[in-house]
Amino acid sequence: MSRARIRLATAVLAAALAAGTLPAAAYAAPSPGAATGTAASAERYRPSAETIRQIPLQGAVNVRDLGGYRTWTGGQVRQGLVYRSDALGRSTPADLTTVSGLGLRKVVDFRIPMEVQYDGADKLPAGLVSTARPVSDLGLYATLVGAIAGGDPATQEQMLGGGRAEAYMRDIYRTFVTSPENRAQFATTLREIADGGQGPLLYHCTSGKDRTGWMSYVLLRALAVPEDTAERDYLASNTFRAAYDAQVRAGLKQSGRMQNPDLLIPLQEVRPDYLAAATARMEADYGGFYGYLTDGLGLDLRTLAKLQARMVR
Repeated sequence: MSRARIRLATAVLAAALAAGTLPAAAYAAPSPGAATGTAASAERYRPSAETIRQIPLQGAVNVRDLGGYRTWTGGQVRQGLVYRSDALGRSTPADLTTVSGLGLRKVVDFRIPMEVQYDGADKLPAGLVSTARPVSDLGLYATLVGAIAGGDPATQEQMLGGGRAEAYMRDIYRTFVTSPENRAQFATTLREIADGGQGPLLYHCTSGKDRTGWMSYVLLRALAVPEDTAERDYLASNTFRAAYDAQVRAGLKQSGRMQNPDLLIPLQEVRPDYLAAATARMEADYGGFYGYLTDGLGLDLRTLAKLQARMVR
């Protein structure tokens, strides 16, 4: 286990102990002949391949309950408390009924104003209004709108081809760590999740994969969900979005607005190297994940303990 992971595990265990949330099994003495040491502990709490809990909607394709994952501390993330999603501006009446059944008390929208202007505000059940909490996309949305509207293949290739789209995505992910404004938006959302007085919460961006994906990755790791499990949740957006994104590319090709719509694939997908760009920046700036939580996001041990107490059973 790396030193960074040991530091994080220690912090999470301390938070869990402070909140009294560790399961009874965590205090039990090992049975005679049981394996000891780090390897045995890792094996004991190795999670099974949990099923990702999608919420089927007609107007959104990447809506999920973030609960159900096992943690290194032997717990399980509670279901029905935090949801991640793509934009909800195309919600149908049936969708509103489904969303109403989730009992949401807050919806956080990470989109910038231009995205809301073009794609529309969230359509939500009566009495529920989105909270705008924009996280920068480094101008990606405006760039895409301009490139597609212009319809010039050469310009589109110049903007997105030759690895430029991938580089753009890695730059965006780094700003999740480097931008004080972005960090503040993520930190506020984590504090609200930790607040026991808040009801179920949903957060989203446009596609529910980048800003929402990073938020979910951070939350799961803060709850001591194993890093590979948190990454699997992040990468699952590719599965949920694949058919819809392919339809978008086909429509652009058919309309003549893009001669090579496959240029969009790096922007439509999530990829391990995008996530790695953010985590590498996190290591460089804060020494690891725990430093990002405490120094970058300003979360103290009390808040981390409340997050554990509320979200892990």
